[in-house]
Amino acid sequence: MNAALRQTLSPARKTCGSLSVRIAGEACVLRCSGAMWIPAYGALIVADLHLEKGSAFAVRGQLLPPYDSRATLERLEAEIVDLDPAMVVLLGDSFHDTKAIPRMAADDRARLDRLAAGRDWLWLEGNHDRGALARDANAATRLPGRIVGDMVLGALRLTHEPEPLTADDDRRGEVAGHLHPAARVAAYGRGVRRPCFVTDGSRIILPAFGAFTGGLNVRDPAIADLFAAPPLAAALGRDRVHALDWTVLR
Repeated sequence: MNAALRQTLSPARKTCGSLSVRIAGEACVLRCSGAMWIPAYGALIVADLHLEKGSAFAVRGQLLPPYDSRATLERLEAEIVDLDPAMVVLLGDSFHDTKAIPRMAADDRARLDRLAAGRDWLWLEGNHDRGALARDANAATRLPGRIVGDMVLGALRLTHEPEPLTADDDRRGEVAGHLHPAARVAAYGRGVRRPCFVTDGSRIILPAFGAFTGGLNVRDPAIADLFAAPPLAAALGRDRVHALDWTVLR
């Protein structure tokens, strides 16, 4: 990591293995789960759960184990139990398709209600779940929480899809998902690919949180071109977040 980027991010290792950085001046903690924790606001941020992706494939005749929603919600529950957030923000594409919510198992649906109880629970609309959330708004039994568009939290602007970089606007404070960033490095004689955060201290893209989600290499122009200078990739390890210099990525 170059000196300018280190000064902007002010990275620090937390005892839990998470990585503390500054985004647009706000202290943020990048968690091993792929969630981002903002202590000043008691806010837990996660992106791209893609709930019911497995059942969506099953409808089309491609059989996958039907446990992705359960696994994803268990991981989210573990973060909520650990941090007890006042606010949970889901950055869009929380559901995989328009008909995902009715396909949810009763236990998974009940777990959502329990997790949201007593806290501000915010669903941002994504390209995959906009229709699902619109349908649910008119349902007899609605999801807990509120459906919102982009939102502001201190110096941060939370959105689903990152906006292109322009010459006169560095998108300072943008927190987004959508692209499912992943970092690939060479280790132990083979390539290792892991979901990752990617940030230059001005904006950040979160990894997909869902159990069945894939990833896009951070060196792909769809991600790399969002940054004016080489950013930091913070890859998810088993028990720590690994800060990777751009030069080691493949």
